[in-house]
Amino acid sequence: MTGGGTVIAVEEHWDLPAATAALRARPAGLRDDALALSEHGDLAARLEDLGEARIADMDARGIDVQVLSPANPPGTGALPAAAAVPLCRDANDVAADAVRRHPTRFRAFATLPVVAPAAAAAELRRAAGSGLVGAVVHGRAGDVPLDDPRHDELFATAEELGLPLFLHPGPPPRDVRAVACAGLGDAVGLGLATYGWGWHVDAGTAALRLVLRGTFDRFPGLRIVLGHWGELLPFWLSRADALSAAAGLPRPVSEYVREHFHLTCSGMLEPVLLRHALEVTTVDKLVFSTDYPFQRPTAAQLGLFFDEFTDEEDRHRFCAGNAAALLGLGELVQRNASKVRAVTAP
Repeated sequence: MTGGGTVIAVEEHWDLPAATAALRARPAGLRDDALALSEHGDLAARLEDLGEARIADMDARGIDVQVLSPANPPGTGALPAAAAVPLCRDANDVAADAVRRHPTRFRAFATLPVVAPAAAAAELRRAAGSGLVGAVVHGRAGDVPLDDPRHDELFATAEELGLPLFLHPGPPPRDVRAVACAGLGDAVGLGLATYGWGWHVDAGTAALRLVLRGTFDRFPGLRIVLGHWGELLPFWLSRADALSAAAGLPRPVSEYVREHFHLTCSGMLEPVLLRHALEVTTVDKLVFSTDYPFQRPTAAQLGLFFDEFTDEEDRHRFCAGNAAALLGLGELVQRNASKVRAVTAP
């Protein structure tokens, strides 16, 4: 990267061991196979670390700030409310403590007990009071889709507080997986249901349902972040626009996506995807992430990708400026800029 500017990564995962244990302890018919994806190699150790080892990894890649993001799909929505509520509270307290211990390096998204809608709204408000800068949600909590009116209190709270919701992928419903992913062997079937295809379709569908349900007409200040360059949705907007009239929307679907959705790359450093994103939305709606620790691009790889932005101001927006505006992190960008000036001053 040229210019030595600040780099903020907004989808950098961590796990609370107690939450992971609770999800793994679910009965066999309710436990999600995707949990196994966090068990390979040193992933579990990296996910649990919120200290010096993580910061050393950031330094090696030239990343100034990580926005800590809960990792386990499908989140605590797979747990009963009685378990989800205290686990989310504990997780958010741990994340807030990590930010307090490393205030120049970390910010954090909350995890919410969306399976208990009123409690989720209350926890978002409490987490915001602890300095958390938004929350991660999934397309469903149990069998209830995110667009269900039961979640309107959460959306109203996010809008009131000015906090974005990161709509993270989760595996498709079991009945869908049983039809679409069967017969290929366990490893291929799991990959098809999750990182290879299924959870991106699921997240993109959840985002589209929010639009079609009229969520953004009821909550015009609500902002959603989508990973993986928009979870396939931006690549299908011309077809999705055909749903606008059927849903009784006052505007095309594509307009809602451009206005209300921020897209992040999730470590997919592919110039063709960047160029397509810039065709369907504006540069101020793009934010950077590596999807740590599942993706760990080198500093050289990041630099090459950042230099795809030939305009220095656009590069800064992608690397830090847009995230700072979205999450209220302007002071970190200014602090880093001051540090750079001090180092380079004659």
